Amino acid sequence: MSDQSDVTRAARVTPVRVVIALCLVAPFVAMLWVGSYAKTDPAFVGIPFFYWYQMLWVLVSTALTMVAYQLWQRDQRARAGREGGASQ
Repeated sequence: MSDQSDVTRAARVTPVRVVIALCLVAPFVAMLWVGSYAKTDPAFVGIPFFYWYQMLWVLVSTALTMVAYQLWQRDQRARAGREGGASQ
């Protein structure tokens, strides 16, 4: 029975986890929606939009992944603190 309660506790959806999921899903959605960036204008420093948009998402994806990781670490520390305090 304790195995089942551990599973439901681990599968709980919290606002922090929703933000983490959005941070990780956003780059995929942006890159899979090709119609939004399959054009040449506006050019930036002579580079067509198609290319600089994708390169911009490399940087944005890195930042979003870092944010998701930090939120995950904070969530895990808070969870360990709650579970540690509840068992004592």
